[in-house]
Amino acid sequence: MDGTVLVADDDRTIRTVLTQALTRAGCKVHATSSLTTLMRWVGEGKGDVVISDVMMPDGNGLEMLPKIREDRPGLPVIVISAQNTIMTAIQAAEAEAYDYLPKPFDLPDLMKRTAKALDSRGRTPRRDEQVVGADEPDELPLVGKTPAMQALYRLVAKVMNTDLPVLITGESGTGKSLIAKALHDFSDRRTLPFVTVTAGDLSDLDGPARVLARVKGGTLLVDEIADVPDEIQARIVRMMDVPGDHVPRFLASSQMDPQTLIEGGKVRQDLFYRLDGAAIQVPSLRERVEDIALLTEHFLARAEREGAPKRWLSEGAVDLFRVYSWPGNVRQLENAVRRLSLTSRSEEIARNEVEAVLGNQPETGPVLRGGDSDKLGESVARHLRRYFDLHGAMLPPPGLHGRIIREVEAPLIEIALEATGGNQAKCADLLGINRNTLRKKITDLDIRVTRRRKLM
Repeated sequence: MDGTVLVADDDRTIRTVLTQALTRAGCKVHATSSLTTLMRWVGEGKGDVVISDVMMPDGNGLEMLPKIREDRPGLPVIVISAQNTIMTAIQAAEAEAYDYLPKPFDLPDLMKRTAKALDSRGRTPRRDEQVVGADEPDELPLVGKTPAMQALYRLVAKVMNTDLPVLITGESGTGKSLIAKALHDFSDRRTLPFVTVTAGDLSDLDGPARVLARVKGGTLLVDEIADVPDEIQARIVRMMDVPGDHVPRFLASSQMDPQTLIEGGKVRQDLFYRLDGAAIQVPSLRERVEDIALLTEHFLARAEREGAPKRWLSEGAVDLFRVYSWPGNVRQLENAVRRLSLTSRSEEIARNEVEAVLGNQPETGPVLRGGDSDKLGESVARHLRRYFDLHGAMLPPPGLHGRIIREVEAPLIEIALEATGGNQAKCADLLGINRNTLRKKITDLDIRVTRRRKLM
């Protein structure tokens, strides 16, 4: 790589790592913990690429982007942030950031993106190359740092300002309607109506005309398309083919995956191929267990703002939340957390209180359950296919092997430690690795080690 990179991050370790990596790659680097210093460098004409954190001691990195764009048109800015929500991604896109990566980021991936940014100097990225961002982070519980959620954020960002119809699939309670609303609220159609329709709204001959008059070129969501009768599906096809200047954007949601919809005859082929301009599959909570603690904190904070006492989960309560199967997904988790925020006897929510709440909730099988005869490899392959499907026609970000290994290795070591009562020597022997190797992995993967009851 050839060029000068300006790095702004209040974390000294990140500044050091990036400086060393970029210098070895052939770049000149100026690093700072201050947005004021960064903006001075930009104003002086320094730098060919900027890498900036969002939350800095003297301001918000995203708020600096319009000024950078005004002073230095075409200067690529890569945003990195520990605020792993769809809103941060949307804010980055709205501010026309060149790229966005969540923390913790994959260093080789960031280096490749930096190299691409250096090669693109002087060219403003197209809208469909940008990644998402917006305000009001508390309005949408689309929170997550797992690869599955980060891939979802990127896909939403890429299709947000296109006119492509979008088919949104996922289990009940995963947030399909929130994805649809985000696609509208942060798009160029945000000032126009967002209308959700069901089969009943289109049941008579005048229904389509009334619906089109209501939506006025905004966004039209057909809820649970698989439940819509064939005759009404034909009317939707004709609605999508109506010419004119005020044609709405069509979205559809379903609890069934696209393959089942078409192969099971749930959706007409002519309608399916019109709706399948882009496919977004929202992962279940079982597929992103590492996000449960983050979501729980989010819901407890929201409950506190609404008048509930300040609460937090005990370690045992968090452990129970992580192993529960959550058949009702994020919606079920939110209801359980809100109930606990009101009924807990102390500020710290105890494990037995969680057991009492979840004991009254429906439960299904384990996290990787697919069929009783499924081999582990088959279950993993199914989840990997879903991860690839989240990207539609695009490939996942580079560095996939390392991310997948990390996602598998961390829970494997955590479960092995629990099974051996926290004894690292026994755990290393169980895993078939050296004890020093185990210790290094515990540190690298940020695994919390506590002595727990040995599993029976």
